[in-house]
Amino acid sequence: MKIASFDDHRVGLVEGERLYDVTAALPAALDALPPQRINWLVAHWAEARPAIERVRAQATGRALDVVRWLAANPAPPHVFAAPANYRKHIGELGSRVVTKKGRTAREQGFFLKAPGSVVGHGGTIELPRGSTRRFDHESELAVIIGQGGRDIPRERAWSHVFGYACLIDATMRIEAEQFEEERSMRKSFAGFTPLGPWIVTADEVGDPQALDNRLWVNGELRQQANTGEMIVGVAELIELVSSVLPLQPGDVIASGTPEGVGPFAPGDTLRIAIERVGEMTVQVREREGVSPRAY
Repeated sequence: MKIASFDDHRVGLVEGERLYDVTAALPAALDALPPQRINWLVAHWAEARPAIERVRAQATGRALDVVRWLAANPAPPHVFAAPANYRKHIGELGSRVVTKKGRTAREQGFFLKAPGSVVGHGGTIELPRGSTRRFDHESELAVIIGQGGRDIPRERAWSHVFGYACLIDATMRIEAEQFEEERSMRKSFAGFTPLGPWIVTADEVGDPQALDNRLWVNGELRQQANTGEMIVGVAELIELVSSVLPLQPGDVIASGTPEGVGPFAPGDTLRIAIERVGEMTVQVREREGVSPRAY
């Protein structure tokens, strides 16, 4: 299934070119906390699915271009991210690289992005007004956790995966002559984590280590690779993160970016497509407001 969050945090199923609203299948208590609907759904999927299917059978579909897409999970408890997880990406940023001396995600571990930085298909990456810094795109497969847990060995990791989505890890790069800001902060401006267009359940995707991953800027292909080229695969990433703290339903793991990382600017359009997962487009603009701190 393809599960989407849209409009005022309603939940829908995407089938072909139609979206079917199934929000009525979720507990009414969630009306007080609508951003949490997706977290509840992935945590209770087995018991909720029959009701979802009953509501879907009676729903009238809507065209996909008339809804406002939210992030595939608008309120993930955590957004974990793997640095340096494709060999050809390591070192391509030269002096701007943060992961030094050829270290990979296996040695480096993970970093965090702010959950509040997520945005959906058709949304906007907002750059600080007046900034002269370089901002880069990173095209990634996102793993959505369904069953939480601690100390999950990679052999059992697949039972903890609910599904997958496209993710763009937008990044403000360090400057060689400037102070190196903390990585999580540089990757957590508003809109810096486009996530969508929906969650595809794991049973529809199959092997996540055999997916083509591409990203375009203004129609120009910038990144193209296969997830089979990851250094640390999805199962090992789950093992790694859960060895540090418990995973929760709805958590997102960004699995790292391949080579081809490059800059974007206000006015650009970014498009990401991952085989069997989906395609998402976002716009880039400069913030209208001026921050009291310059970046």
